[in-house]
Amino acid sequence: MSGKNKDTNQTLRSPKEQKGRNRVLIGAAFLMATSAVGPGFLTQTAVFTETLLASFGFVILASILLDIGAQLNVWRIIAVSGKRGQEIANAVVPGLGFIVAVFIVIGGLAFNIGNIGGTGLGSNALLGIDPKIGAVISAAICIFIFLSKEAGAAMDRIVNILGAILLVLIAYVMFVSQPPIGEAIHRTFVPLELDFYAIITIVGGTVGGYITFSGGHRLLDAGIHGKESIPEVNRTSVTGILVASLVRILLFLAVLGVVYAGVSLDPNNPAATVFQHAAGDIGYRLFGLVLWIAGISSVIGAAYTSVSFLRTFHPKIEEHYRYWIIGFILFSTVVYVLVGQAATLLVLAGAVNGLILPLTLGSILLAAHNKKIIGDYKHPVWLTVFGTIVVILTAYLGIQTLIQMVPQIF
Repeated sequence: MSGKNKDTNQTLRSPKEQKGRNRVLIGAAFLMATSAVGPGFLTQTAVFTETLLASFGFVILASILLDIGAQLNVWRIIAVSGKRGQEIANAVVPGLGFIVAVFIVIGGLAFNIGNIGGTGLGSNALLGIDPKIGAVISAAICIFIFLSKEAGAAMDRIVNILGAILLVLIAYVMFVSQPPIGEAIHRTFVPLELDFYAIITIVGGTVGGYITFSGGHRLLDAGIHGKESIPEVNRTSVTGILVASLVRILLFLAVLGVVYAGVSLDPNNPAATVFQHAAGDIGYRLFGLVLWIAGISSVIGAAYTSVSFLRTFHPKIEEHYRYWIIGFILFSTVVYVLVGQAATLLVLAGAVNGLILPLTLGSILLAAHNKKIIGDYKHPVWLTVFGTIVVILTAYLGIQTLIQMVPQIF
């Protein structure tokens, strides 16, 4: 019997094995989605909606198409090659993988400080406790997950549950805010204005930095790879984008309903304004829960994926990778508790993050046509075109952002 038949025919797997495989596939999709839906995601969506109103729907639509193009490229080549992102980059250009890993880890660490801060602010809004205490408790929960001998399975279950709760909560606020859905649909296809900066910013926030690799690396760790796995990888990668995009769409509509009612969003906490106006004091508590979920799920995704970029560089890291993840979370928490949000670090990391996607996706596209890496696999031309467009646009935006940010920082 051929290897292909053995891997693709589900009847050859026991029900328990197939259930476990499905759990991993769903978990990988939600890991990617919840990694994208962090505290910054909530603020970003609220701000752009207030600025562009219903026309932000077009930005979301355009970004979904670009996100899918970027993520399909990355996940397919990871699956076909059986290599992690840094290994692929090193195979394309010796040493490039180390550069990619450094950018990913520094960016992931900086943003994780913000994610930890988000859990603290969320617990403060939800329960009224001190943000730093809330952040420490949240970090302890994440550490407990990775202390488990079945850390991968535990992570899959947690991100699935958190993702589902997040969808329900935001859907409720969207419903009570009574948005102009007809206008939103119309302007999604006939926008009053085009904002390319918003499109690329949203793309970077959904599949930038470590995010697009999170689910792909999770599948690889679970043994799901090879050409025969491409149909499953395709479905899972698109599912991850659609889940993250569904959260953004629901939040967009919730914000739109509040803004159309004549409410000005608080620039210091625009998303909180939406929840509080739509559902009163209960809404503010719900915002706290949403922010906490967004923060803690992103902490899990950032820590897991950032460390996955180090695992192939030394056997000891691979052997004790769970403790490296725990150390990553501990360090982020200590910095938040002692320094706060470390705003300058976050601003600089945001600028650097704009360059990570074109660097990583560019190396993936080169690998997609290198037989030493992908063998006899034929990469679709349309995916290469899609990926090239994303590389060019995000590279341009990243360079422009760095040029603007450097004078402010130094």
